[in-house]
Amino acid sequence: MAERVITNIKGHVAEVFLNRPEKMNALDPLMFSAITEAGEALKSNPDVRVVILSAEGDHFCAGIDTSTFGDLVARIDQVRHDLVNPAAGEVANSFQKPSHVWQELDVPVIAAVKGTCFGGGAQIALSADFRFAAPDLRFSVMEARWGLIPDMGITQSLPKLLRADQAKDLMMTARILDADEALSLGLVTRLADDPLQAARDYAQELLRRSPEVLTGAKKLVDQTWTAAPGDGLKLEAELQSRIIGFPNQVEAVMSTMQKRPPNYS
Repeated sequence: MAERVITNIKGHVAEVFLNRPEKMNALDPLMFSAITEAGEALKSNPDVRVVILSAEGDHFCAGIDTSTFGDLVARIDQVRHDLVNPAAGEVANSFQKPSHVWQELDVPVIAAVKGTCFGGGAQIALSADFRFAAPDLRFSVMEARWGLIPDMGITQSLPKLLRADQAKDLMMTARILDADEALSLGLVTRLADDPLQAARDYAQELLRRSPEVLTGAKKLVDQTWTAAPGDGLKLEAELQSRIIGFPNQVEAVMSTMQKRPPNYS
């Protein structure tokens, strides 16, 4: 089996690629773990000053792999437990960690996104400090389609980018944005025909500044723009634990798969 995440380090820049292109880089348990492990490994590398987060294939990430729904249902009690019980010493649970780990890095993270960027994939992209997007981007906070709220660290990213009403609109409707609208809302930093090359060029621009400027500026913004990191994670988890696996969430999944209007209780 191919590695789910590939990390290449060139000089002071680490390039991290989601590597499941045959599934549009959809998130299954192995992908969750691999993304987290990649981010954690970079924390201990003092030579890395900038991280580029991208993906193999034509799409950044289609979100949760729907083929894993059966496994989630089969162990729903454990899932609910894990949502509200992060590992010792962690503020993020195992579902939030693949997104939140990029905000835990001291160095700037640039996401180079293209094609589909849905659900969990959108939340991972939002966790980067900058997002360079291709004109073909299709972006959606899509969890509502499955009867869920976004719970992969969105409380740590979206408040820095959107007004509250705009955030609620994306979360409640699960509508799909094109690249121009994502840029106009501030979800995307800039558009580029080749977002990976644009990210590489920008990384070199950042490297012209001292490491202390890069880490200090990131910390200054992240710890003062909104509430302290971690405060919203518990609420995400508690709310999700009261949603996931209950009748209306199951109905959302079934009606979407059967392409019929939902019948919520």
